Amino acid sequence: MGLFSFLFGKKSNNIQTYLEKEAVILDVRTQKEYDANHIDNAIHIPVSELKSRIGEVKALNKHVIAHCASGIRSAQAVQILKANGIEAINGGGISAMRKALE
Repeated sequence: MGLFSFLFGKKSNNIQTYLEKEAVILDVRTQKEYDANHIDNAIHIPVSELKSRIGEVKALNKHVIAHCASGIRSAQAVQILKANGIEAINGGGISAMRKALE
């Protein structure tokens, strides 16, 4: 699997599968980005704070769909989540995430 596929490939099917499992949506963008535009009911933890706040995500006991602005930071977040035993996928950028939620 190439890097591009890893970061951006086949999200819509995975997102739907995770949503069926009642996954939470994790917005890993900055506070400023989140305040300007966000998905309702998304949990906001900037990727820069994720390691120190991993307990909050673990306490949810749910699968996670991480998203950011473009998919790069959410890919980093997914690596952190998986390293901590949390089932997670990269939902990509906010536009792609919104489209998958339609």
